[in-house]
Amino acid sequence: MPRFNDGTMKVTLIQMDIAWGDAAANCRTAERLMLSAERSDIYVLPEMWNTGVTAEPQGVAEDSRGETLLWMQGMADRLDAAVVGSVAVKAQDGTYRNRLYFVKPQEKGQCSMFNLQWYDKHHLFSYGGETTNYTPGDERVTVEWRGLRFRLCVCYDLRFPMWLRNTDGYDVLVCVASWPDVRMHAWRVLLQARAIENQCYVLGVNRIGSDPVCHYAGGTSVVDSFGTATSCPDGEASVLTETLNMKRLRSFREKFPVLKEADVVCSGFGSADQGDDEEG
Repeated sequence: MPRFNDGTMKVTLIQMDIAWGDAAANCRTAERLMLSAERSDIYVLPEMWNTGVTAEPQGVAEDSRGETLLWMQGMADRLDAAVVGSVAVKAQDGTYRNRLYFVKPQEKGQCSMFNLQWYDKHHLFSYGGETTNYTPGDERVTVEWRGLRFRLCVCYDLRFPMWLRNTDGYDVLVCVASWPDVRMHAWRVLLQARAIENQCYVLGVNRIGSDPVCHYAGGTSVVDSFGTATSCPDGEASVLTETLNMKRLRSFREKFPVLKEADVVCSGFGSADQGDDEEG
């Protein structure tokens, strides 16, 4: 099985169309695409990949032990890999969250049904009505997986560099999105900017197809710390498998110590590291 034992990690990004409100169909699509890819250490799905992005989660949001999470855990166990993707969730306190799950395979003998961490989207997209029914998260979340540190964010978060500022706390930024085709230039530039300024890899996963509000062209990409992007074909359901080279990244950080010389920022947000023009 893939392991972080030689300074590399294999990642697979899933660029898919999403059947509106049909979680079962979307699980089948995601499974087919994941199984078509090379075996990897982590598979990343788009924002609200199981239903499509909606400002009205009532009726589609699952609870914290819902069927979609069960499916993600099953795929993580089956592939011996992490499975990552955002889902509309009704939390135990009754609030709705745009929750990005990072699900790890369960170890032999593990008692818990789920082996996961999650990030609740902090920057809700008010322009698309997301603030009406969803509650924002207030904590940054970094997940360690097979020797790498992954910072989690969702779509609109990508526009806020201070929220994502790296103080040598992570190696890979994961951004899952439903980013419309009318702003694809911004998507590509922001992915590159976050990679360059934070000296990290960026995994940007966007959907294709259409929902009742927008059209989506994809642009799913792996971007290295130099800003060089490798991307899925626009508009096509596809998988992108790339190898992250941590020896190369660490060497670059040592030779060009941007992170050590960055300005200190006090954001005031929680604890660190824990329309037809819609952008979710």
